[in-house]
Amino acid sequence: MDVADIRELTDPQIRERIAELREELFRLRIRAAMMQLENPKLPREIRRDIARMKTVLGERRKVLAAAGRGEGTVDAA
Repeated sequence: MDVADIRELTDPQIRERIAELREELFRLRIRAAMMQLENPKLPREIRRDIARMKTVLGERRKVLAAAGRGEGTVDAA
């Protein structure tokens, strides 16, 4: 999944997608243990998608925290 596509999703949608990908990754690990993976690179791609989604969520939290503290504004002293 591309970062631009992830940024279009809402926070709840991203969290839901992360949960789905974690479940899929779990199933793939089981299949890999039984040597039944058709695409051995798929678990890596899923892990990277999860990391991208977590990064976007972290960026959003950081922006909200900065806005809450009033960073970027000039105080009249």
